[in-house]
Amino acid sequence: MTDTVARYFDDILARLTDLRDTAAAPLAAATEAVLDVLDRGGRVFVFGTGHSHTMAEETHFRAGGPAFTVPILSGPTTVQDGAVAGTVYERLSGIVAPILDRYGVGDRDMLIVVSNSGVNTAPVEAAQIAKDRGAVVVAVTSETYSAHAARGRVRIADIADIVLDNGGPAGDAAIALKGSEMHVGPVSTVIGATLLNALFADVAQRLVDRGEDVPVYRSANMEGADEINAKLVARYRDRNPHL
Repeated sequence: MTDTVARYFDDILARLTDLRDTAAAPLAAATEAVLDVLDRGGRVFVFGTGHSHTMAEETHFRAGGPAFTVPILSGPTTVQDGAVAGTVYERLSGIVAPILDRYGVGDRDMLIVVSNSGVNTAPVEAAQIAKDRGAVVVAVTSETYSAHAARGRVRIADIADIVLDNGGPAGDAAIALKGSEMHVGPVSTVIGATLLNALFADVAQRLVDRGEDVPVYRSANMEGADEINAKLVARYRDRNPHL
């Protein structure tokens, strides 16, 4: 293993170790909030722009993941329809309202907004619109990066009911290249996925503890998975347009 590879692994491991303590309280609060949403028949939406949209995909039709999550996917605000254009779109005011309208985010629901910098217009407006509609808003963000990038702007962390701070550095890239001023090795995806999967694992365990049904997808190549997953798809299809 090269020094650079080792430094990146060490950095990720150290950050995840720290999060076991620093994220414990907000994760517990998020678990309770998700359970409350499920108890009232609501949905758990996940939205992000740019690379953060991969967190919405991470929670969708995922082996070992819940069936009650709904990804909010809009090509123009991601990298798939052009990365440069996507950066422009995620900074445009007004673009996210019709996207949320399509999904029908309302007062029974939760919106998890993922934005590492926490200040781009689309995720900030998504958080505010959902909050105004009475939905529970959870932010997955970097408090350090968003404080650095805000420059007087509102952050999703300022709007959210619960903040899951990924502890990432400003600019996301954590590893300084020796002999250069450049930094590489982004950390927000690894940590963001860990936070969300930890949250939904905790929710699943709580449902088991309550003696309730746990709607979790199986990996397609596991025995019995096709039947189990087909039942979940039939159950949630009218609530999730991406099934």
